[in-house]
Amino acid sequence: MTRARCLVVGGAGFIGSHLVERWLDHADVTIFDDLSVGREAFVAPSLARGASLVVGDARSLGALVAAMRDHSHVVHLSANPEARAALVDPRIDVDQGILATWNVLEAMRQTGASELVFSSSGTVYGPREGACAEGDLGELPISLYGASKLAGEAMIAAYAECFGLRATITRFGNVVGPRGTHGAALDFLRKLKATPERLVVLGDGRQRKPYLHVADCVRAVEHVARGRRRAVDVINIAPVGTTSVAAIAAACVAASPYPGASIEMTGGERGWPGDIPRSVMDASELRRRGYVLPRTSDEAVADAIVELAGEVFPGHRADAARVREAVAASRELEPCRS
Repeated sequence: MTRARCLVVGGAGFIGSHLVERWLDHADVTIFDDLSVGREAFVAPSLARGASLVVGDARSLGALVAAMRDHSHVVHLSANPEARAALVDPRIDVDQGILATWNVLEAMRQTGASELVFSSSGTVYGPREGACAEGDLGELPISLYGASKLAGEAMIAAYAECFGLRATITRFGNVVGPRGTHGAALDFLRKLKATPERLVVLGDGRQRKPYLHVADCVRAVEHVARGRRRAVDVINIAPVGTTSVAAIAAACVAASPYPGASIEMTGGERGWPGDIPRSVMDASELRRRGYVLPRTSDEAVADAIVELAGEVFPGHRADAARVREAVAASRELEPCRS
């Protein structure tokens, strides 16, 4: 991507702002974001380096077409950031997921942009037992968020076949790190700020998933996008191992100014309808392509919680060693490995 012109849809958000910082080294970047979740402050350093910002809504085809003109590459990261939101508003993943993805594809067709990177999710695999590789879609998604991601992947495949687009689809584990806008760790830290004496956790704490640090995520995306092997490439981006909700809760307490807070589990196998209690992703294809994520799931969680604690509790400096110890002490006896 030597000085390609790249439009990053959702580029002012959590993952997007980190990706833009990295891709400015080799591309001219335009950020397209409605700033409903993303923030201009997240991309201020990138704007100072020459990126441009277009404030617009991915649900508007016209806005995307206008912003995309003269761009050859598109990264589509925009989506509903909170999967549970669809339990209150079931249309949110239709509008912000399926419709927005169709708009991106149609804008590419109309403007001649030819290269797409799409952020999908391990939720497309559904509640499948065992580690899921790229070809393992044996179960359908059970969340509306996951359904919208799978629908987006299908539309990308169809546009590639019908209109000659080329795409890299990256299926992420749970991404964590600074500037996070959602997720268990951030929720727990905010709960501790509101109720310092206790942390209430949905479920029994045994939910277990692969967690990916955002810095590792954007480096891996760059690597696979540069090395796309097929018209539509599908790659899992997930670390070795998984981390339990109980470990995340313990680490958040350790990272907070309230290390004596109690942790109260509400019980039940899953935290909310549509949640997948245990997810394991097989990232061996990523490793075969020459990229090894530098952090395990537990390491990514510990590092991210230290960083997020500094954002939630300004002036407080978490003890990184104590946070890592909390994660290790809360592991199940036989953790899953991807």
